[in-house]
Amino acid sequence: MARVFSGIQPSGELHIGNYLGAVQNWVQLQSQHDCIFSVVDLHAITQAYDVATLAPRTVEMAVGLLAAGLDPERCIVFVQSHVPEHTELSWLLNTVTPLGELERQTQFKDKAQRQESVPAGLLNYPVLQAADVLLYLAALVPVGEDQLQHLELMREIARRWNSRFGNGFTFPEPQPLLSTTKRVLGLDGQAKMSKSLGNTISLFDSPETIWQKLKPAATDPARVTRKDPGNPDLCNIFTIHQGFSPPATQEQVAHNCRTAGWGCLDCKRVLADNMIAALTPIRERAQELRARPQRVTETLRAGAAKAEALARRTMTEVRRRMGFLDPREA
Repeated sequence: MARVFSGIQPSGELHIGNYLGAVQNWVQLQSQHDCIFSVVDLHAITQAYDVATLAPRTVEMAVGLLAAGLDPERCIVFVQSHVPEHTELSWLLNTVTPLGELERQTQFKDKAQRQESVPAGLLNYPVLQAADVLLYLAALVPVGEDQLQHLELMREIARRWNSRFGNGFTFPEPQPLLSTTKRVLGLDGQAKMSKSLGNTISLFDSPETIWQKLKPAATDPARVTRKDPGNPDLCNIFTIHQGFSPPATQEQVAHNCRTAGWGCLDCKRVLADNMIAALTPIRERAQELRARPQRVTETLRAGAAKAEALARRTMTEVRRRMGFLDPREA
C-alpha cells in the first residue's frame, strides 16, 4: 500500500471544520493505505502561542483524533516533536530550498503582512512540512486546495535533493489526495472556521450546545423571511448538511430551501439532529480517553517509537549521501 502522511496542529479540541475537512477522510484512508498521522506541535510555534497550554492542547488533539476513529492498530499516531529527525531533515532540506520559492508562498505572504516582525520559522514552515512527509518516504498527502502550493514546493525540494545527492536513494515526489469535501466556513458564514474566532462547533459539544450554536448561524443572505426562496449552494448550513446528513435528506433540504418549503430554523433543526447522532459516539469515546490519560500517553509513545524507527532508516541514508561522518567511525 502507498504510504500517506498528514498532520494537524494542536489547536485543542477538534471542531467540525477539522473533522469534515481532514480527519473524517483520515479515518477512511487508514484502511486503504499505510498511514502516518501526526500532531504537528513544531508547526504550532511559528507564531505567538501560549507556552502553558501547548502540551495540554497537544494531548487534547490526540484525544480527538483517537475518539474520531484513528486506530493505532491500523495507523501510526504520534507527536511531531517526539521524533527529532523531523527537525534534522528540515535543516538539511533548507540547504537545497530556494529562498525565492519560500518568499512566493501565498500563505507566507498573507501571514507575514499581518506581523510587524516576521520570524524565520514562518518563512521555513513549508520546509518543515516537506521534511514531515519526505522523512517517511510518503507518496500521498491528503490536502485541501489551499495546500497545493506547499505540496508543489515539496516536490521541488525532493527533486533538488535527489538531483544533488540521490545516488541509489531518492525521495518520492509526493502527490496530493485532494479532499472532495467542500470547504466549511465558520458559523458566521464569512471566515474560516477557527476556535480563536469563536465560530466553531466542537466535536465534543453537548446536544444542547450544538443547537444553541446552530440557531443563529448564518445562512443564504437572500433568505430575509421564511417565505423567501434560497440557494443551498450559497448556504454554509447546507455545506455542513453535506457532511452530516444522508443524501436523501440533502435532497429534501435543497428542495425546501429553493421553494421556501420551510424556514432556516427548520433546516437547522434537521442538521442539529444529524450532527448530534454522528458526534455523540465521538464525544463519549473522548470522555473515556480523558478518564484514562495513561492510555493516550502510551499510544503516543508507541506511535513515536514506530515513526522514529522509519525516520532513522531514512536519515541514515540521507546522512551517508550528504557526506557526513558516521559517528560509529569517528
